[in-house]
Amino acid sequence: MITMKSRLNPLQLARGLAVMLLGIGVLHFVAPKPFDEIIPEEIPGDPRTLTYLSGAAEIGLGAGLLVPRTRRLSGALSALLFLAVYPANVNMVRLWWGKPLPYRIVALARLPLQFPMIWAAIRVAREG
Repeated sequence: MITMKSRLNPLQLARGLAVMLLGIGVLHFVAPKPFDEIIPEEIPGDPRTLTYLSGAAEIGLGAGLLVPRTRRLSGALSALLFLAVYPANVNMVRLWWGKPLPYRIVALARLPLQFPMIWAAIRVAREG
């Protein structure tokens, strides 16, 4: 079994995830177009509606991570959210493959970065 060590305790992880989720969630409403564009066409629904729904989920989960009573549940749901948005990150690679190298690097870098976020959310859910 592979384990990941962290110097951060679950409360610190929860706070870090909360800041990230709150910030990105707000961006879904302030600048929704980039989020709309990476939603795979195969996912049914209006991209803007899905962008707003995911933004609202991120804001709600970010807030929930800051509240001791809802921290563990919010951690579990955050892990599920990170899994749910992974297809958009994969689609971003596909869409940006013809762009200049820096864009491709950003798109590719997002893929493995999801895994530490999932791990942190699971750790908050278990130990939060």
